[in-house]
Amino acid sequence: MNMMTDTWSSELTVFEEDALALTQAALEISRAFESKDEKRLAAALDQNLRIWVGIRTLVSQAENPLPMPIKDNLIRLSSFVAQKTFEMQNGASAKTIDALTNANLQISEGLLEKRSA
Repeated sequence: MNMMTDTWSSELTVFEEDALALTQAALEISRAFESKDEKRLAAALDQNLRIWVGIRTLVSQAENPLPMPIKDNLIRLSSFVAQKTFEMQNGASAKTIDALTNANLQISEGLLEKRSA
């Protein structure tokens, strides 16, 4: 996926880069929500949505080697993230923020487990 353009990227594997991008997005969403900074939260949610659009695009490609059940799960999860993000235009709730950050952290963990497997 390689969604991160940080200076660390030359030292990390693609899986580690993607895990880091998802983790950073989760942290920024959480911090922005806690600080009650609506502009910061909107920017964090936008960045997170971009990451998930990228994930959906990559796993939707026919040549992607992931097994179909994993592709299907990631596509459903990306739809969930998009739905929850758009719902927050009317105001964010702690429950929705938790759902988004947990999704990111779980997929990040899965990427790191795949790397070590």
